[in-house]
Amino acid sequence: MAAAESAAALPLRLSRAERGTQDTNTRGAVDAQTPLGLDSDLIAGPTQPRNPISRTRIETVVSRSVAGVSVIFSLQALPIMLAQVPLRLPIMAVAMPLALAVGIGAVVIAAVTKVGVRLTTGTVAVVYLAALLGWPFLMLDPSAVLDGKPWLWYMCTVATSCAAVSFPLVWAATYTFLAPIVYGIVRTQPSGGGADALLASLDAVYATILGQVILIIIFMLRQTAAAVDAAQTNALHQYATAVRQHATEVERVQVDSIVHDSVLATFLAAAAAGSPKAAQLASGMASDALTRLNDAAMVPAGDDSLIPFNALTVRIRDAADKLAAPFTFVECEIDTLSLPVHASDALFAASVQAMVNSVQHAGDGIVEPGRTLTMRANAQGGCTIEIADTGVGFDPEQVPSERLGLRLSIQERVASAGGSVRISSEIGRGTTITIDWPPEGEVAPA
Repeated sequence: MAAAESAAALPLRLSRAERGTQDTNTRGAVDAQTPLGLDSDLIAGPTQPRNPISRTRIETVVSRSVAGVSVIFSLQALPIMLAQVPLRLPIMAVAMPLALAVGIGAVVIAAVTKVGVRLTTGTVAVVYLAALLGWPFLMLDPSAVLDGKPWLWYMCTVATSCAAVSFPLVWAATYTFLAPIVYGIVRTQPSGGGADALLASLDAVYATILGQVILIIIFMLRQTAAAVDAAQTNALHQYATAVRQHATEVERVQVDSIVHDSVLATFLAAAAAGSPKAAQLASGMASDALTRLNDAAMVPAGDDSLIPFNALTVRIRDAADKLAAPFTFVECEIDTLSLPVHASDALFAASVQAMVNSVQHAGDGIVEPGRTLTMRANAQGGCTIEIADTGVGFDPEQVPSERLGLRLSIQERVASAGGSVRISSEIGRGTTITIDWPPEGEVAPA
């Protein structure tokens, strides 16, 4: 009974003053080495990844590619345009090329600044189609056969690319057919070089195929980017939901553990109180249990503070010294290891509960068993806490589900903090409870 009362009176957490002192000592290292906890961000709601493959980025790549292609094709058409200037009406010989040049310059600026891309590319597509329709009517002598192709031929790909960027899919597809067809008709006219129907058709088909390919590529990139964005958003929402559910489960395990470790022990002590002193002790235990429940409610979610492992070993040793039965300590200092606050609290509470179980159940009333408490580093870069005795032992498979000490206060509590518990016990051969953080196969966070 004395062991149970002593264990129930042990604090499961550092006091506010103690935690504030340790936070002050460790906060600088935490801020320098660890980022803001992801769980706390996701509980508030999912955010976009730092470098998403998104529709916005695809639009930027496409617009800048079209701007670059426009400049290259414009430079290619420039010598031919200058050669055909004397054949055109004086005003339109300058106005038409200037309008297209200004439009392409605006596309380049819009692609760089990411402002007005659709407006500028749409303007270039419309101006080009208007120039193509007006080509036969703006020659000095419309009946004269042009030597070669109109310089607008070299700008057809630019126009269809701009239409693919600016217009909705249906209108862009229509444009990629319409512009080459109009060019094919112009090509058969004397002002367009007087090409035969076959040659003009081949030019039109070539321009149509090229425009359709560009449109399909842009459309597929947009569809893929939209699908990736939707998948990212869905994954973040699912992860946020999982984090919230995990936080709820951790809180349930925490409160249930406190109820078992303190409230239930308080009820047992109050029921067995047969003297004023025992009643006073039970009253003190009840007050301590209420304090722990209040402290559990006030612990902030997503606390990223770190507790040195050596400070945890001191807490566990102090708790062991208060128990009725002695423990032999085997420990090593790990100056480089620090644990998150929630993990430190969980390991401490689980270790205390394991020691209390050993004190309460390992002895047979005749011979007092030996008990050891080992705290050391493990291969995962974390820590291992081992509570062992040479007592009567038990069969873990036969422990009733309503017994909360082993399952709830130890196993589930450690699991909620990212650790694992191994129980080795046989009747008549003692018990060893091994607490690992993190579990085998994982690596402790830096």
